[in-house]
Amino acid sequence: MDSKKFKFYLKTHWIKIIMILAGTLLLVSLIFFIIKGIRAWNESESYLRQSQLAMIPLQLYLQIIMALIFGMVYTYMWYWLMFKKGAGSFSQTSKKSIEGKEIGITWKDVIGMDEAKQEAFEVVRLIKDRAELQRIGGKILRGILMLGPPGCGKTYLAKAIATEANLPFISMSGSEFVEMFVGVGAGRIRSLFKKARQLAEFEGGCIIFIDEIDAVGAQRSADSGFGGQTESNTTLNQLLVEMDGLKEKDINIVIIGATNMNESFLDAALLRPGRFDRKIYVDKPNLEDRAKLIAYYLKNVQYDPNDVKIERLARICVGSSPADIANMIREAALIAVRNRRPLITMKDIDDARERIALGIKRRIKLTDKEKLQVAYHEAGHAIVTYLLVASKDVFKITITPRGHTGGVTWVPEREETFISDQKQLLNDIKISLGSYAAEKIKFGFTTAGVGGDFANALYTAHNMVWRLGMGKSGIIGDFHALDFYRRMGGSVLISEEMKLKLDNDVQEIMQSCLKEAQNLLTKELPLLDRLAKELVAKEELNYDEIEAIFKEFGKSRP
Repeated sequence: MDSKKFKFYLKTHWIKIIMILAGTLLLVSLIFFIIKGIRAWNESESYLRQSQLAMIPLQLYLQIIMALIFGMVYTYMWYWLMFKKGAGSFSQTSKKSIEGKEIGITWKDVIGMDEAKQEAFEVVRLIKDRAELQRIGGKILRGILMLGPPGCGKTYLAKAIATEANLPFISMSGSEFVEMFVGVGAGRIRSLFKKARQLAEFEGGCIIFIDEIDAVGAQRSADSGFGGQTESNTTLNQLLVEMDGLKEKDINIVIIGATNMNESFLDAALLRPGRFDRKIYVDKPNLEDRAKLIAYYLKNVQYDPNDVKIERLARICVGSSPADIANMIREAALIAVRNRRPLITMKDIDDARERIALGIKRRIKLTDKEKLQVAYHEAGHAIVTYLLVASKDVFKITITPRGHTGGVTWVPEREETFISDQKQLLNDIKISLGSYAAEKIKFGFTTAGVGGDFANALYTAHNMVWRLGMGKSGIIGDFHALDFYRRMGGSVLISEEMKLKLDNDVQEIMQSCLKEAQNLLTKELPLLDRLAKELVAKEELNYDEIEAIFKEFGKSRP
């Protein structure tokens, strides 16, 4: 054992070493006094003297052994109470490290997110090539911040970094540092970094992963008098000190933080260079990455390759995270087993998507009248989408009650869009109002089912006018910001006349979109009747069946 390992062993096991030495000393003294007692017994001239001489070392031995026993018990109880189960345990962390090679997650297991993997690969290279980096005067990375929506692979990527770097990995959640007692969080931070420094000295490096770091790294503010903010502030202060303190010995420790919150939510001192030097954005997968993810998860199950179309699934799952896709495949496998099918089919996957998004099918028996109303409602959505909105596909229509809905029309985007323009927002409103227009045209009245559609349409139209300057009157500005200031106790900054103009613009957008949807559905009334009749008969229509009906009427996508 070299000197570095010996020092590490002494630091981590000093209590055990003391206990072993005390026990050894006790055993040696026992043997010594037994030998001395036997010698006194043999050398004494009379029975009385012999017994007296023999009792003296035994009495001394008993006194010594009792003192040692009480000392050992007291030492162990003090250690147990202070560090294991007592008050001191509040400020200690019991997290154990995992060897990088034991995690077993390699780059091949991280599917998609190529940009994030490239950034992470460079981080691993810098961790491994410390000597080369220091030769040219560079400094090792101190921290990496991963940002992105939940379920996109931030934790998975951190484990891959630990595996590839082959370093000990300590994983904690930000909420594990937060307690009701002031100072406990700071103590746990100190305990965590003490353990990491010991591992770094012994193994050549250590990776600390703090998930949901916003729980401990939120912006500091004054305490309102209950102590909670003081505890949060002291915990964050200790984290800042520990991250800076690493520079004193240049120990190869890398802190990886992950959060779903916007980085502006975190304290500015935590984000400055020297603490979190790198930011890796782990976003939802694009079309190509979704296809890779679906193929990866399908490898672990038995599916029908002639029926399950990976490219079509990738298009349907726009906006899905890797966790969503994995959950969809797992749920599809359960449905296939429940239906006693040897292979997963496309129908199983469709049922899994609907079950996850809307819940299981409800045991509600719709009347013939209700079925017809729901069918025309959903047919209105489908026809407006198919004939007016080229960027969306109509993949499925169902009038089976699920969750809080009586039916649903799946209209995913054909490709990812990061910035919606005015035309796309207007199309969203037209799709939402298509149900209202269809019910009004066919029955002359509408149902309560349009409530959710109205909410979506009005919210979009309101944002277009109040925030994005897309109203007919040409008024520009983000009036939401001014209204929020008023609701927070500030002065009234928007006049009633201005509010009236803005609300008129909102209604103008709603009415113009409704008129366009009504004109389209009135013109395509035979198609509306045909689609609704087919829905009543089958209750569900898939992509190919929907396409066949539109082609029957000579319709094609714009």
